[in-house]
Amino acid sequence: MAREEALHIGYPPPLATGTPVNRVDGKLKVTGAARYAADFTADGLVYGFVVSSTIASGRIIAIDASAALETPGVLLVLTHENRPELPLHDARYKDQIAPGGMPFRPLWDDRIWYSGQPVALVVAESLELARHAASLVRIRYEHTPHCTEFAEVIAHAYPPSQEKGGFEPPPAPRGDAATAFVKADVRTDAFYTTPIEYHSPMEMHGCTVVPDAQGRLTAYEKTQGVQNTQQYLMNVFGLAADDVRVISPFVGGAFGSGLRPQYHLPLAVMAALDLKRPVRVALTRQQMFNFVHRPQSIQRVALAASADGKLAAVIHEAVSETSQFEDHCDVIVNWAGQLYACDNVRLGYKVARLNVCTPGDMRAPGATQGLFPLESAMDELAQKLQIDPLALRLINYAERDANRDLPFSSKALRECYRQGAARFGWAGRPLQPRAMRDGAELIGWGMATGAWEAMQRPAAARAVLTRDGLVVVSSSTADIGTGTYTAMTQIAADALGVDIDSVRFELGDSTLSEAPIEGGSFTVSSVGSAVHAACSRLRERLAALAREYGGETFANAARAEGEIRREGAQLVCGADRRDAITIDELLTRAGVERLDEQATVSPEDRQQQYSMGTHSAVFAEVRVDEALGTVRVTRVVSAVAAGRIVNPKTAASQIAGGVVWGIGMALQEDAQFDHDLGRVMNHNLSEYHFPVNADIDHIDVLFVEEPDDVVNPLGVKGVGEIGVVGVAAAIANAVWHATGKRIRDLPITLDKVFA
Repeated sequence: MAREEALHIGYPPPLATGTPVNRVDGKLKVTGAARYAADFTADGLVYGFVVSSTIASGRIIAIDASAALETPGVLLVLTHENRPELPLHDARYKDQIAPGGMPFRPLWDDRIWYSGQPVALVVAESLELARHAASLVRIRYEHTPHCTEFAEVIAHAYPPSQEKGGFEPPPAPRGDAATAFVKADVRTDAFYTTPIEYHSPMEMHGCTVVPDAQGRLTAYEKTQGVQNTQQYLMNVFGLAADDVRVISPFVGGAFGSGLRPQYHLPLAVMAALDLKRPVRVALTRQQMFNFVHRPQSIQRVALAASADGKLAAVIHEAVSETSQFEDHCDVIVNWAGQLYACDNVRLGYKVARLNVCTPGDMRAPGATQGLFPLESAMDELAQKLQIDPLALRLINYAERDANRDLPFSSKALRECYRQGAARFGWAGRPLQPRAMRDGAELIGWGMATGAWEAMQRPAAARAVLTRDGLVVVSSSTADIGTGTYTAMTQIAADALGVDIDSVRFELGDSTLSEAPIEGGSFTVSSVGSAVHAACSRLRERLAALAREYGGETFANAARAEGEIRREGAQLVCGADRRDAITIDELLTRAGVERLDEQATVSPEDRQQQYSMGTHSAVFAEVRVDEALGTVRVTRVVSAVAAGRIVNPKTAASQIAGGVVWGIGMALQEDAQFDHDLGRVMNHNLSEYHFPVNADIDHIDVLFVEEPDDVVNPLGVKGVGEIGVVGVAAAIANAVWHATGKRIRDLPITLDKVFA
């Protein structure tokens, strides 16, 4: 389907889009009125607590739940031995983003795949009782050998199957990278590693499942896609669409962890159907660390260049971890073939199995891991060439996407470099390391490039005008804290020609218009385009009714002059307000209770003729205490080209949040395993380190103007992902510039600085 064209409307919009509007849902959140998945309640609500496996591989020999069941107030202990029969089939079981392989089925059989796997659900009258009773369940296991040590399985890595889960392999080699590498004047060749990282959102995963007397279910769930979750439940439990409704009005952070339905949801549904009572299941913070995560990786990047800095060869090969039962894949290496101009490129990607839960998408998946070694290697190459790292990137600036041999729909990366460097003061950077000092602290400056895709998915929206002048716009999309409520309200207000107080946006309900999962930074592009189309139709229809039923002045209004406009709950006509009519009176004359318009917008065919993406230039300053080895990030400038910015305030907040995440990736985040137990040990927010307020100094975000009439009707690109990409590399490069020490293994901790 071609994109919807903006309809001609007879009165000018107030241009809410592009202004720094406060979050329309902000008051609800700060006053506690916003309700999350585990906040919903119902008569007769009971509570489930998950019992997690204590081994990483093996089988369950016996489960003794007698002590738990004898405890007053305990209603049910669900295990693989007494769970309900399920009608699921592999072909129907997958949701929108399931990777290849066998999807995880909680309580399916006695097999244990990883430590922390759910093996029972205890349901009781209170959460405290359920948790206590869970400690009374006794389980005997048969242990089999396990492996959670990545280094031990790298040799057994394999290319993931394209047929299983639709993974698109890296582009075919172009030129002869191996020969060009050997013959080049200057070369760098090194291995880099990134660790397992956990999403750790503020709101733990949880759900409240409410059955009715007819067996229909309402699931209040933490999810990034209510219709995706609805489809999952339909497939697993054999339910019709009318028999299951998923509601998720607010999500307390997800970053990719809520893309797939997780195991707590089917466990809660099993219990609710068995007991015929509402059931709430919420995971603990510790259980969140036996969950989806960013997969660890080891990557080789080899770059070669002529003496003048022109790239002669690019080789980027990566291995990341996956579970024993699914092939999770990240697009890690493809960026190396797109970001810089080079005729000889070889890319490779494999996965290796560990006894861990299947990894998942985590903010800018693939690009976050892949740009760290690539941008570090570019810095190392600049060092060997004795040229400025920014100059090296400009020498090799790509005017086309060589992976696909397509032009970019827009690419203002040069301007990101220019404006970001000017804001940071990059021109004053000494070429040699250890050249800047302040007392006991060495000062270093580093930079890196960021890139992410600009995507659009099919989406629909509905706009309803009521007699009081309020327009209720809706779509089944999500808001995971990124500002979807606000951005959609702004887009709707512009299309309608009203102020944002006249619009209410609704989301997070599977009964609303179709929308994709909120991920990949394509929500504003996709759902926003549908909102704009639906509201434009509504506005045109209202103007048509005014001309038909508003009287002679409205009937004679010339469209080209834009003489009909909205003022509050009425329409006025003419510059001198010669005539006016309330919306209530107009609808009464027209004989309708309300106006209702819907629109579905899909990417148009011409998008296939372009490569579409967002880009950034990240500049970082660090201070390294020469005696203590501590690293402080004191300044970051992030210059971003992301098309039209709907709300500079919330967009800048997204970029700044990504920078904070990048600081954590560079300096702190790391899952620590006991490999004998096969279990992550720092599974809490005191020992799994990430930045707090005291770790963050000055973050400067600037948006570079970037018109784009290809990406979608609005010309917008998402900013949720791009903020984190390249930050870790910029910091690592700054650490080298401060100390002269190149650290290729994240995070950059004291022991590595002193090594």
